[in-house]
Amino acid sequence: MHIVITGGAGFLGQRLLARLLERGELDGQAIRRLTLIDQVEPQVPTATDVEIVPLAMDITAPRALDALLAERPTVIYHLAAVVSSAAEGDLDLGMRVNFDATRALLEGCRHHALAETRLIMASSVAAYGGDLPDILDDMTALQPQNSYGTQKAMCELLINDYGRRGLVDGRVLRLPTITIRPGRPNAAASSFASSILREPLNGEEATCPVPTDLALFVMSPGRVIEALIHGAEVPRTDWAPFRAFMLPGITVTVAEMLEALGEVAGEEAVSRVRHEPDEAITAIVSNWPARFDTAKARRLGFEGDRNLREIIEAFIRERS
Repeated sequence: MHIVITGGAGFLGQRLLARLLERGELDGQAIRRLTLIDQVEPQVPTATDVEIVPLAMDITAPRALDALLAERPTVIYHLAAVVSSAAEGDLDLGMRVNFDATRALLEGCRHHALAETRLIMASSVAAYGGDLPDILDDMTALQPQNSYGTQKAMCELLINDYGRRGLVDGRVLRLPTITIRPGRPNAAASSFASSILREPLNGEEATCPVPTDLALFVMSPGRVIEALIHGAEVPRTDWAPFRAFMLPGITVTVAEMLEALGEVAGEEAVSRVRHEPDEAITAIVSNWPARFDTAKARRLGFEGDRNLREIIEAFIRERS
C-alpha cells in the first residue's frame, strides 16, 4: 500500500505519519510506502521498514502532483491548507492553497483514472455559519461566514461530486477545533483554544481573545488522528449519499476550559491566562457552531473524547 500525505510537515501530518508507522498497516494491507509533501521537506524517521519519501513541493504549481499520481497511490490524505486567519487576511493565498490545489488534485485523480484511490480531506467546523439552529446535523446547510470556511465548503462539494461520478473515492471529515495542539500559537483563529491550556500547563502566560461564554466544538489531536485512519477503512458504500460529515467532538465554553484547567493544574495555572479581547478573532470564531448531532459519524464507528479533563490529561501524558 502506498499512502500520500499532503501537509506532511505539519502537526497533523507528522502525527498521522507516526501513527501509521506504529500500525504498519491500513485496512488490512501492509503499508509499503509513505510519501509526505509540504512546502519544506518533512521530517521522517530513519529506523523503519517502510519506504518514506519526503518531498518539498508547491502543490499549487501546475501539474505538481502528476508524477506522484501516475504511481497510483492507494490512499491520499489531503491535509495541506492555509489556516483560518491567514486565509481571511489573504484571499488569493487561501483560494490558491485551499481550493485551487484541491481542484487540481481531483483533476489529477480523474486524469490518471484513480477511481479506487481513497482521497480523504480534512474539512472544518468553519464550513458552517450564519443563522443556525441550536443543534446542527450533517445535512444542515453550509453558510460559512469567512473565506477559510467558504474554501473548505467548496472543496467538500467538489469532492462529493467527483466521488458521486466514480472518479475518485472521495471522503471528507469535518474536524472540530483541535485542542490541545503542541508547539506554539499559529495563525489559526482558534489557536487560543490550545494556548489558554497549553501555555499555563507549561508555566507560561497565555492570552484569551474571546469572551468566556463562547462555546466551541473540540476534539483532541489523538482522536483526530484515529478518525483520519478510520476514515480510510470505512467501506466506500457507507459514505453515500453525501461524503462529508462532522466528527464527534464535545461542546465546551471557554469558562469550562479554564475550570477544567484549574481542576487539573490548580488556580495558579488559571491565573496565567490574561483576557484581552480581539474583535477580529471573536468575529471569526463566534460564527462557528458548537453543538452537533454526529449520529452518522458514530454509526460509522468514529469515536470522540469523553470530556475536557481527558483531553488535558492526555496532553500532560504526551508532554512528559
